Amino acid sequence: MQNTVFSIGSIAFSMQSVLIVILAVACLGALWSAYKARQALKQRDYGYDLGGQDDLEAKLERLMEAQGEMTGRMQTMAEIFGSRQADLMRTVNDRLDGMGKTLGASVLETHRQTHNSLRGLHERMATLDRAHKTMGELAGQVTNLQQIFSDKQARGAFGQRRMEQIIEDALAPSSFSFQFTLSNRTRPDCVVHMPAGAPQLVIDAKFPLEGYNQLQDAETQEDYKAAGTRFRRDITRHIDDISSKYLIAGETQETALMFVPSESVFAEIYENFPDLVQKAFRQHVVIVSPSLLMLSVQVVQSVLRDARMREQAHTIQAEVSKLLEDVGRLTERVSKLQTHYAQTNKDIEQILVSSGKIQKRGERIEELELGTPVVTHESAPPAHPAPELPLEEPRDYIRPVDAPELEEDELPPLYSLYRRK
Repeated sequence: MQNTVFSIGSIAFSMQSVLIVILAVACLGALWSAYKARQALKQRDYGYDLGGQDDLEAKLERLMEAQGEMTGRMQTMAEIFGSRQADLMRTVNDRLDGMGKTLGASVLETHRQTHNSLRGLHERMATLDRAHKTMGELAGQVTNLQQIFSDKQARGAFGQRRMEQIIEDALAPSSFSFQFTLSNRTRPDCVVHMPAGAPQLVIDAKFPLEGYNQLQDAETQEDYKAAGTRFRRDITRHIDDISSKYLIAGETQETALMFVPSESVFAEIYENFPDLVQKAFRQHVVIVSPSLLMLSVQVVQSVLRDARMREQAHTIQAEVSKLLEDVGRLTERVSKLQTHYAQTNKDIEQILVSSGKIQKRGERIEELELGTPVVTHESAPPAHPAPELPLEEPRDYIRPVDAPELEEDELPPLYSLYRRK
């Protein structure tokens, strides 16, 4: 009943307000009719004739009829407004239900999307936490590495450890020595023992990195030039030390290896300091990075393997000779076995021929027995001894070791009959 039926400007009228207005108008009409009737009565009291009273009564009747029609119309309007209000309420309820379902589906979809977004956000936050933790660990490792590179003793231990790992992974323990003492009382970081008494190969891992660190930290062109000058001076001094201490005629190789523990430092030397590379080459010092050292060690490994094979060549030749003798004996025994099999096949053929002859003679004997008439003792002629048929002498049959033993049903018929007797 509080739903708006129509509005005039900003004033909204509901169904209840319309009914109240209609009832108020009806009441005002009734009051007006009563007022007119009262005026008519007063006029009658003041001497109006009876004809005026009849006219008043007629007017009252017409007023009452008009009031009845007004009441019926009001009832009809009320019924119409009631039905329309019911239709309006039903339409509004249907629309509210549809809006409720749509709003509920939208809220569920929004909740699902929000939940997925929050879950993805949590996963990304977890990934960021792990990345932050990893970055913290890397920062700590970088700090430790900087501390190692800043300390000369720790820097040397770091380079030597990398070199030792490469050498130990590629060569046998008997092929190298760490901190080996030479005849001039110097101790290189590593010495590779060459085969056949050849001079030893020296590897040095104490590389100066202070100048390179200054190159990386330089901010101005003057700082870069000063750091480059120091870097060139340190490497030149290190090349001179290796050439003077570790290159001993007859004891070490004519070339020594200067190990650089970083590929980036190695690239910096070859790209921006070619004069240092040429100086090292002239003094028989080869600058190697971890990858080049690994390649060099693989070459040395191949040389050592070839030397060991040459040392064992006489043993290999002796074993090959023995192997050829075994093959010859095997060929001889196979030939003998082939001869035995050939003789066995020949004996079997002869046995088959003899069994065939015996079978034929047995058949002839059976024919003679079937053709003899039956006679009595009185009329029987004197018995003559039956002629003896010549028989072959049985040959000795030597069954080969691998030949299968024949069953009784596989033997020739006459031989089987002889065995049963």
